[in-house]
Amino acid sequence: GQHKIKFIPEMVGPILEMTLIPETELRKATIPIFFDMMQCESHSTRSFQMFENEIITKLDHEVEGGRGDEQYKVLFDKILLEHCRKHKYLAKSGETFVKLVVRLMERLLDYRTIMHDENKENRMSCTVNVL
Repeated sequence: GQHKIKFIPEMVGPILEMTLIPETELRKATIPIFFDMMQCESHSTRSFQMFENEIITKLDHEVEGGRGDEQYKVLFDKILLEHCRKHKYLAKSGETFVKLVVRLMERLLDYRTIMHDENKENRMSCTVNVL
């Protein structure tokens, strides 16, 4: 109800952790919570900046810690884009946000993979991409 906004941004991290559990049905059921958070904050403040900042920060931490995979990236993209495109006010800003996060995930996953590579040039290139 009207108190949902009080849980943003504090609940973004715990919900992100839950969505990163490698279980497809759990992911499909919980990723839409992010859209609800975006919608809630947007309704209250006309943007979802707090949510956006928090999810980017937490995602960086979680992927660096070994969580997340290609399947998660694909589901995140598909599910959130579907929700955003159906919403009158969040269609454009939501799609921009989803594409930003998906690109970040790609780079973070690449970075995590390459960190075990012996080639320092590959690691540096990947680090530059993340930045």
